[in-house]
Amino acid sequence: MFGLSELAILLIVVIVVFGAKKLPELARSAGKAARILKSEAKAMKTQDSADGPQGPEPRIIPGKAAGSNGAKPGDDSGAAGHTQHP
Repeated sequence: MFGLSELAILLIVVIVVFGAKKLPELARSAGKAARILKSEAKAMKTQDSADGPQGPEPRIIPGKAAGSNGAKPGDDSGAAGHTQHP
């Protein structure tokens, strides 16, 4: 993704912006945040697998769909306003 020259320029810019004294503290904070994020993601994944499916299963009520006139898709014989010609 990045070449060696781009990474070197980026490192120089970071050193200039944050200063040499703040870099160890910044790296420590970034590492701590990454560890927390990783542990939370792992905890959420184990919680989701332990819980199983969420909530009750949906009820299926047999019957026609609302607005259905019983016509098959592409069949104009059941459409309103159309008459069949022999």
